[in-house]
This record gives sequence, structure tokens and C-alpha cells, in this order.
Amino acid sequence: MNDASPLNIAILSAAHGHADSYAQALRATPGANLAGLWDDNAERGMSKAAHYGTAFESDLDRLLAKSDGVIICSENVHHRDLTIRAAQAGKHVLCEKPLAISPTDARAMLQACEQAGVLLGTAFPVRHAAGILSLRDAIRGGTLGQILMLRGTNRGTMPGGWFVDRALSGGGALTDHTVHVVDAIRFITGEEFTTVYAEADTHFYPELAVEDCGLLVMELTGGGIVSLDPSWSRPNKAFPTWGDVTLELTGTQGVASFDYTAQHSTLYSNTRIRSAQLPWGESSDELMVADFIQAIRTGRPPLASGEDGLRAVEVVTAAYESVAQHQVAMVTHA
Repeated sequence: MNDASPLNIAILSAAHGHADSYAQALRATPGANLAGLWDDNAERGMSKAAHYGTAFESDLDRLLAKSDGVIICSENVHHRDLTIRAAQAGKHVLCEKPLAISPTDARAMLQACEQAGVLLGTAFPVRHAAGILSLRDAIRGGTLGQILMLRGTNRGTMPGGWFVDRALSGGGALTDHTVHVVDAIRFITGEEFTTVYAEADTHFYPELAVEDCGLLVMELTGGGIVSLDPSWSRPNKAFPTWGDVTLELTGTQGVASFDYTAQHSTLYSNTRIRSAQLPWGESSDELMVADFIQAIRTGRPPLASGEDGLRAVEVVTAAYESVAQHQVAMVTHA
């Protein structure tokens, strides 16, 4: 699709709060048009559509018929069905993370999109942050040497609502907050996760039926060890943002750090005379949406593909296996 006419992109469900940012990103992206919003909750859909300045459409098929692609922001459990519906209608898909609540669902989504000849992307905006891109170049270029240790966090406020209903979300904080950091590490290192040992519990909000905190210790194919705190541990009433995403890396030739919320990264290496401290100020959501539009126009995969989404779901699945079995679990790749 190489013509210059605007691409009509629909948002399917505003259940996830990220729909707000993606609607704004569509408005800000040249060559993109917000075609409308569908939601199975009509009250929510009409309210959000009015907020976005677009039309609410109660008939999913009718909205798909006038769209070139969709961004899915539903409850996690509905990602599979909505992706397959869109693919069968010939529409390209950008799906909110986690891609699915199980590897089986994720594989079905990939298969449906492949059979339909449409693109499937996973909403991993962290990949588009300038700090992550610079770390990727440094690691792939050998600036840090062999990566030995990585420490990551994705600690947020407790989202409530359907996020704490396992039937709709698939799980708690591990489901919600593991995938961003796992994907960022895969992206910058080019390595896969092989094993996971995980602990999870409910300490901050004892009334919840899902975990609100945990700790993962993982190994990469290159032998590096990763620790990750994916929790809902930030105070809801006092914390100034939704949470954080951070990474600290130690290699044989240097160290580096990345802070997504503060939009700042550092790198200190024996292979460089000068150290680098890189601030940035771009919206990763806007960059991700622009990448999706460009992918549709050129036919190339989005920067974060459906397969990337599957790989992150496989790590989460192994983490829950480890929690249940109280032992190290292997990450199974299909």
C-alpha cells in the first residue's frame, strides 16, 4: 500500500487506558486517520469516542469495512478473537501488550494474520525510545563487551478494574509488567530467555485475587543473568506517574542504564574515551503508531512484531509455571 492517501485506523475497545494515548498519536501522525472506535461496552465507547473526537461504532464489522488497520486495546482475554476478526476482514493489526494470555492464543493470532496476509504488531513502545535504540547499537557493536548482568524494573500503580480480574486479564502484575522489560532486553541484546525462576505474591493489596508483586531471575542464551521486579508497588495516591521502566546493564567492558519515565540513559565503557548521557523528549507511543503506519505502507513488519509479542508471553508463562512449581522453569519456544 504505497499511495499517499491517509490510512484509516480504528481503535477496537477503550478498555485499556493506553487507547487514550494511541488516539492522540493517530491524530498527530501524518498519513493516519482515526476511523472510529468500537467497544463492547457502549457507554464506555461513546464516552471515549466523544473524548477522542471520533465516531462510536457499535457494529464491529461495519467499522472494519471502512478501516485499513486496527489498534486493539481490549481486555487481554479478547485480544485473540478481535485479532482474528480483523485479520479475516483483511485488516492490519497493532495489539496492546501482552499480545495474548497464553502462547496458544498468541500463535493462533500469528497464524490468522499470516494466512490473511496482514501485519501483526505488538504494542511495545519502549522499543522506540531513543535510549533503548542507543543501547541496542552499543551492545550490538560490542561497546559493553559480553553482557553479564541486567537488572530491570516495571513498577506501577495498581490499575484496578479488569486488570485484577484473572478471567479478563490472564493474571496480575506478572502479566501486566513483565513483557515490556523482557521485550526490551530481547531487542537490545538479540538473545532469547532460556530459564525463569519466579516468586509472586499479594502484599500491597491483600484483597486482590491476583499477585501484585514478584521477582523474576532469568537466564539469556548468552549466559547473562537478568533480575526483574514487575510489581504494582507505587503508591496510587502519591506517585507522580503511572510507574517506571528501568534497566541497568553490566558488561565486561562497561555499564549502562536506561530510565523510560525520566527519559534518560547513560553509558560508560572502556572502549570509549568519553561517556555518553542521552536525554530525549519524543513520545514513544507516537513513534510506535508512526512505525505501524509506515509498515502498512511498505509491507515490512512493525518494529515489534507479533512473534516478538509471542516470545514475551512465553516468558510470562514460564514465570507462572515457576511460581506454581517453586522451581526453575524452562522457557519453551514454539
